[in-house]
Amino acid sequence: MKYFLLLLLCFQFHTARAQYPQDYFRSPLDIDLVLAGTFGELRSNHFHSGLDIKTQQRTGLNVYGVADGYVSRINISHYGYGKALYITHPNGYVSVYAHLDKFSPTIQKYIKDCQYQKESYEVEMFPAPTELPISKGDLVAISGNTGSSGGPHLHFEIRDNSERPINPLLFGYDVADTKAPTISSVYAYPKDRNAHVNQLKTRTELRLIPSNNGDYSVEPIEAHGDVGFGIESVDQLDYAPNKNGVSNIQTFFNGFKNFEIDFKRFSFSETKHLNRYIDYEIYKTDYDRIQKLFVQPGNSLSMFQDVQNEGYLKIEDSTDAVYRVRVQDFKGNETWLNIPIKGKAPKEILENYELMPNQYIKANENNTLEEGNISVNFYPETFYEDFHIDFSVRNDTLRLHKDVIPLMKNFSIQFDISNYADGDKNKLFIAQLHGYYQRPSYLNTKRLGNKLSAQSKTLGTFALATDDTSPKITPSNFRDGQWLSKFNELKLKISDDLSGISNYRATINGKWILMEYEYKNSTLTYNFDYQISTDTENKFKLIVTDNVGNSSTFEATFFRK
Repeated sequence: MKYFLLLLLCFQFHTARAQYPQDYFRSPLDIDLVLAGTFGELRSNHFHSGLDIKTQQRTGLNVYGVADGYVSRINISHYGYGKALYITHPNGYVSVYAHLDKFSPTIQKYIKDCQYQKESYEVEMFPAPTELPISKGDLVAISGNTGSSGGPHLHFEIRDNSERPINPLLFGYDVADTKAPTISSVYAYPKDRNAHVNQLKTRTELRLIPSNNGDYSVEPIEAHGDVGFGIESVDQLDYAPNKNGVSNIQTFFNGFKNFEIDFKRFSFSETKHLNRYIDYEIYKTDYDRIQKLFVQPGNSLSMFQDVQNEGYLKIEDSTDAVYRVRVQDFKGNETWLNIPIKGKAPKEILENYELMPNQYIKANENNTLEEGNISVNFYPETFYEDFHIDFSVRNDTLRLHKDVIPLMKNFSIQFDISNYADGDKNKLFIAQLHGYYQRPSYLNTKRLGNKLSAQSKTLGTFALATDDTSPKITPSNFRDGQWLSKFNELKLKISDDLSGISNYRATINGKWILMEYEYKNSTLTYNFDYQISTDTENKFKLIVTDNVGNSSTFEATFFRK
């Protein structure tokens, strides 16, 4: 049976690759591809939509267009992809290059002209097909570490004509990977109160037993009713220590296929369901991502295939069964988990019933909770299922359950601030409190009269906070009155201790200048190559504003020949 499965899987692997052109795209870099992140990898609130290609722990590598086409989109942002380039190709695919440091001279000029026209560092552009044509192998950018990047690398994607990301490895790119995935934990999940595993009606961790051949097993379990399983599994490629995502997981019940998830392609609109796919409660409490090998209501991931009985096993009394899980990476290296199951009807079990909060949420309806000066509104289909929610208000602090339940969309929070003095109202914002010390983080807060409102996609604790301190501005590489003829850049540090930086504006001799903000090191940089001023004496002015409107101004004079 295992030999037959291996032949079938090999056939499926080659058939999948045959659907995509194998020699159409070149590599975006001139170095061997070593990955820090794989396609479909489980990330915070999303599946990873591309490959994270290592750039030898540095920025500055040439990035090339992988095929003929034209630049169809450019997005420059402080966060997310940072500096990102999108190239549309004649075959309908779009290649994406993100976290870039800078662009080729022609593209750089196109971007800079737009930034100065809009007087904004953050811009999004959609050039016409004739404006920025690209030939295969053209230099298009320089690799970097911009946006929400955790270190220098190139984020590379290939999308179809519906903007769905596809695993770039399906197009013939090769990476060295001789290691099979590993499994670090396994859980059993009785579907309802009529099922049990080892006489327990709740989620149960099973003891994982590694074998000498790299596979795993657990001790035989007793079960009855509908039961599902979940595993934590990662893959490690050659030449890199990173713990990456796997490519495919299949399950078999008594030799028959029961469930499959194939991380080959997905749409951005469905990636929110990642938090339904994993055991969100375990992730938020222990930071482990348990992949549930069954499908719960509302989880419409297109990556699911051949799902029988929603992935649950129907265990009957006095039966013997074997449940097998196969985990595979893209190169076909695989690991198996064997779970022997003895069907046994439950004994009479004394259950400890948990005292439920008195507020009840109906997932398919609009739900409004109010107490004192605070109200919360959950829109229909914010949650996947009905549940009891912990809702309490004390002074200006709202306790809204714990962040252990996944949400599909934002909900709204509103505070009435009528009891605050008029002079204090403009300094208030809604914050979410985190950790043991209840550290506040700013939520995008809007004010209408005496009402403050914000939205959140996570439950937790929220409160009103006051920020009456202006941002700090500190020059890094110059001082007032200094000659800067040999300088290439102006650098300043900016920071805000509570609500965070909202915007900044810099001028030289009254003219707006482009300053790049790198939030990871709180640095603003102006490059003198932009030649905004050719005067000898120059007046520099920077205004930085935080999210509640506190602002600081820094002014200095410098000289250049």
